[in-house]
Amino acid sequence: MDHKHDQISPISTLLPAITDINSVVDSSSSPPLNSDPNQSNCHGVLYTAALSIPAALFIVYLGFYLKKNVKKLSHRRSHVMIAYYVLLWLSAVLNLVWCSLQAWQCTSGKEVSWNLLSLLTESGSLCLEISLIAFLLQENYATGLETLAHTFMVSGLIVGADMLLKAIFVFGFGVPLFMDGETTHSVKWGMWTFDEILLTCAYGYILFVHYSKWRDKLPPRPAFYNYAVVMFMVHGTGLFACALGASSVGFGLWLYSFIGICYHTLYLPFLYITFLADFFQEEDLLLDNAYYSEMRDAGFFDSDWE
Repeated sequence: MDHKHDQISPISTLLPAITDINSVVDSSSSPPLNSDPNQSNCHGVLYTAALSIPAALFIVYLGFYLKKNVKKLSHRRSHVMIAYYVLLWLSAVLNLVWCSLQAWQCTSGKEVSWNLLSLLTESGSLCLEISLIAFLLQENYATGLETLAHTFMVSGLIVGADMLLKAIFVFGFGVPLFMDGETTHSVKWGMWTFDEILLTCAYGYILFVHYSKWRDKLPPRPAFYNYAVVMFMVHGTGLFACALGASSVGFGLWLYSFIGICYHTLYLPFLYITFLADFFQEEDLLLDNAYYSEMRDAGFFDSDWE
């Protein structure tokens, strides 16, 4: 019996070793699967392409007319429109980089870079929104530096305070404000809900004044009110999505993601078409009228009356 026990004991001593090997294999293979909690919620290639392609096309469009638009801006010498055009370019470039680097959300060691990039991109778009509201409420396209300074002082203070508050929460308290994989963080949804409430109320106030007896206090610009209506609907829908997302409703998460895609792909082109495109087209009309007047004075159209 002792001899058999001696033969069996070496085999029995191997069993723990085999178990240890399996445990080592399991433990070595499990960290890549569980080391990054956002990996399973990472956006795919189609999502990144849906964001990046429209953003890249808008950059190409701006670049195609860059030389022509710069000449028009220098000819008109409107400090306000020059500032908005530069800010539009900066926001468009940041937006393209943000759209193209969605994988940073799931890349270990890129959390700080992603949060910083998202903070700058979001602040650039917000600055455009607020400065447009502050400037257009002045009822003119003034070229003075005083008007420009006042407009960007108001928008700069608001955006600066918003940016500082978000930076404190993201980098100081670790709130995953820009991480789409975090869908149950109450502070995250609370901050986005607060933003949507303020913007919805701002556009709602403009629409209320426009349809009230105080409408004469606002500039009579139909394009501006169309813009306000669209943005009121966008931020109102975003507010509804945040309320659902805070309750972990699946439709709310999908709607919030859909609103984000629409905002990052359509807002800057919509802003350009609504405001800046009219400015550049007006310059073309002025030039056409000037050329027509010169040709008429030179007698080019006298034969039409004979």
